[in-house]
Amino acid sequence: MAPEQLLDNTSQTDAGATANAPTPSAKDSEKSVVEAYFNSTGFDRWNRIYSDSEDVNKVQRNIRIGHQKTVDQVLAWLQEEGNLAERSFCDAGCGVGSLSLPLAALGAGSIQASDLSEAMVNEASRRATEQGIDPARLQFSASDLESLEGRYDTVICLDVFIHYPQEPAEQMVEHLASLAERRLLVSFAPYTPLLAVLKRIGELFPGPSKTTRAYTLRESGIVAAAERRGFRLVRRSLNQAPFYFSRLIEFERA
Repeated sequence: MAPEQLLDNTSQTDAGATANAPTPSAKDSEKSVVEAYFNSTGFDRWNRIYSDSEDVNKVQRNIRIGHQKTVDQVLAWLQEEGNLAERSFCDAGCGVGSLSLPLAALGAGSIQASDLSEAMVNEASRRATEQGIDPARLQFSASDLESLEGRYDTVICLDVFIHYPQEPAEQMVEHLASLAERRLLVSFAPYTPLLAVLKRIGELFPGPSKTTRAYTLRESGIVAAAERRGFRLVRRSLNQAPFYFSRLIEFERA
């Protein structure tokens, strides 16, 4: 969870406050804001963060470290389960390919990776080509999470729910679970009193770069949503670095 998002002066919805969840029209409007952001200034910022670029400040470097911890944890869990070459994966909200690229390099059978931002998808595809990854095994597309279809052995969605308030996030967990045959892995910024305080502080310091809302989520609601789709919690971890907090949960079909 990035400070640019956490200390967002537009973040007015507390985790679990479903009464303040966006209406359908407001939800579409917010999605358009997020899409525009990650196709413009947001892309430039996050492409630097999720790369080896030295053109990052201390906070952005810490975000890079934190996000990489989450990616490394996912890859370790997947390798423990084995049979990567025989499994199909959906990387929902792939960004610039931080997970998809190393997963393909480990020999994953097939990966369908998507992101709301076409700029992110184009960059991920460029990196895949640069690394010589077979496009038959790793395919990228620009799509929102709601439009994803198909069936996959494992569905993964990392650090995307920062843009979803509690109720829509739970609905999205159910949707992603419907695409997963065996495994579902999700990460999100967990609600804690500390993060709640930081959000309140952020409302006092508006800034021109804070253009998207940020949401922390109640873990119990995320788990309940997966359970409604027939999944059970297998394991969880909390990955953190300065200015980065991410709860990672792995579910398996019960």
